[in-house]
Amino acid sequence: MHIEIVTPDKNLYSGEVSLATFPGSDGKFGIKENHAPLVATLKEGKIKLVDSSNQEQFFDVNGGVVEVNHNKIIVLAE
Repeated sequence: MHIEIVTPDKNLYSGEVSLATFPGSDGKFGIKENHAPLVATLKEGKIKLVDSSNQEQFFDVNGGVVEVNHNKIIVLAE
């Protein structure tokens, strides 16, 4: 899946991942390939990305919105 994490100041990350987990307003949730379309709000916490070689990356966010559609994830983060 392709993911883009964007803040008002810059693009934090753009690339391919096999798993992404988010600090959702209603609780932590994960996205894998072929996930159903989704729009959700985020609270303060860490976004975790796992690539195809199981390398993990973490990004701190203070909130935001995530949209999932057709194996593309867009995060508008604060």
